Amino acid sequence: MSAPATTDTSAQLFAGLPDAKPSSLAQWWALTGRIVWVMATKGELIIAVITPLVFTLGFYLPLKYVMQFKGIDYAQFVMPIIVLQTMSFTMMSNAQRAAFEALTGLNTRMQTMPIGIMVPLLARQSAGMVRSIVALAGAIGWGHMIGFRFVGGMGQAVLFCVFSLAVGTVLAIGADGLGSLTKSPEQLSQALTLPTLIFGMLSCGFVPESGFPEWIRPFVRNQPISQLSFALRDMAAGVITWEVLWVPLVWLIGMAVAFLPLAVWASVRRS
Repeated sequence: MSAPATTDTSAQLFAGLPDAKPSSLAQWWALTGRIVWVMATKGELIIAVITPLVFTLGFYLPLKYVMQFKGIDYAQFVMPIIVLQTMSFTMMSNAQRAAFEALTGLNTRMQTMPIGIMVPLLARQSAGMVRSIVALAGAIGWGHMIGFRFVGGMGQAVLFCVFSLAVGTVLAIGADGLGSLTKSPEQLSQALTLPTLIFGMLSCGFVPESGFPEWIRPFVRNQPISQLSFALRDMAAGVITWEVLWVPLVWLIGMAVAFLPLAVWASVRRS
């Protein structure tokens, strides 16, 4: 007999309050903060700084004297591929996070809650951007220690950083889609590592095109890693031109057009 009275009392207590209106911006901020906090407490941001150091030592030291003998400033030459490999690790981090959230059912749980449909994907990308910025700062810092410099001034340096982060973002979007679909962090990491190594080694990021056999030079010269490294190298030297920039831009836009629908569909679909 007391239940109706209790209901009436509760209704009177909350009668003057406005209806709850979930804010997608606040949700995005909270989810992004959660991911960044996890990365900070689990040492992922420290790893993001150490990883480019490993790349710098592993790529620079073995070929430094060989390239110096050929008259090549190898610190300037190799820095783009160090940055690109660093961005690829952000890609793998995003892929593993998306796969883990799909595997544990977190994606399904958030789909049943009043959360904006694009919020989880945007939060993962925003957190990935934080990791990319930290990793890029580390890569430039380690590069400075081996002699890398931005010869073209502040404007070209900013363009170098923006372009690098754009590459990392596009790769992270594609990897996020694959992670949400596969739900296997371990297998996905192995699957992404192999093409990254193959395209990296068969590129003009480590050695000039003349260092490859003639039969494979067309592939080496025109594949995306080489074209991206050409653009970044010219940005660092302050001599970037549209003739060099338009090809990597086409690659970047093409990958974004292919990856973005995949990531959105994989993130919002009901499993």
